[in-house]
Amino acid sequence: MTVVVSGVGVVLPRARSAPELMTPVAEAPPVEPKDLVGRKGLRYKDRATQLAYCAADAALRHAGLLDDGGLRVPGGSVAVVASSNYGNLDTICRAIDTIAEQTAAAGSAMDLPNASSNVIASSVAIRFGLRGPNLMLCNGATSGLDAVHWAATLIRGGRASRALVLGVEPDNESVRAFTGGARTIDGAAALVVESEESAAERGASAPAVLGDYVRGAGLGRTLERLAEATGDRPALWHLPEQRAAAVPDTLLEGVDRHDLAEVFGLGSGALGVLQCAAAVGWFAQGGSGPVYATAGTDADDASAGIALHGRAAA
Repeated sequence: MTVVVSGVGVVLPRARSAPELMTPVAEAPPVEPKDLVGRKGLRYKDRATQLAYCAADAALRHAGLLDDGGLRVPGGSVAVVASSNYGNLDTICRAIDTIAEQTAAAGSAMDLPNASSNVIASSVAIRFGLRGPNLMLCNGATSGLDAVHWAATLIRGGRASRALVLGVEPDNESVRAFTGGARTIDGAAALVVESEESAAERGASAPAVLGDYVRGAGLGRTLERLAEATGDRPALWHLPEQRAAAVPDTLLEGVDRHDLAEVFGLGSGALGVLQCAAAVGWFAQGGSGPVYATAGTDADDASAGIALHGRAAA
């Protein structure tokens, strides 16, 4: 079964569309969720969930699944797969500090729902009425690409006709303390992926096709297996995050490279989703040929890669 990308939502300080991931705008202020989706439903939600709301709204509208009247397809046909490694870290740290300094009874009742590890995925599903399978991944460097893969797996397995894939990471004191001061993207990206048949039935544009996914130990071997699966070298390679240690010059020599972290900051769990969205943006700007989205290192750590292919709009 062919799985296509039919919608993209990007919410970053320097990018509000897929093409802007390739050619970002000048420095911009932090994203203000209330300016994008209104104030309703934002109170007591953590930063990551608010950012996810914004990206989800943009992607669902871009795919033609959502308008001002609400969801245009049955809610049970749409799965949600979200990825974030630091999403509610601030809530967890705040709760731990409160318990340590006082007692559990002193904790905030408003924080309790946000302490759940799947708060982003579940909150987005509730807000938009998406009643298909619901997954939350917190899987380290490969988490975003894993989320895209599992969304495609749900579709190919007949569990849903389409899936909303989210990648989000907030930037706050708790995250910076955990990452040693690294600046995260403080934003989100979302994809709507669905079967080619589903998109065709709706007359939806599908600017990209999800190709092979490979996961294993070592970036070099992962790239070799991805090249074997696709049968061709990529036209563009989205680099993994730990670029100095993870990307030897001999890997895919001569292939154009793009480093989202260099411009936008640490993507972590959102990286793979951002890379796939950037591939769609590259296709929209006239790019052709396979695009590799990759995460992980060239050591024995887990690495992953996905090939994406562009095609003309329907």
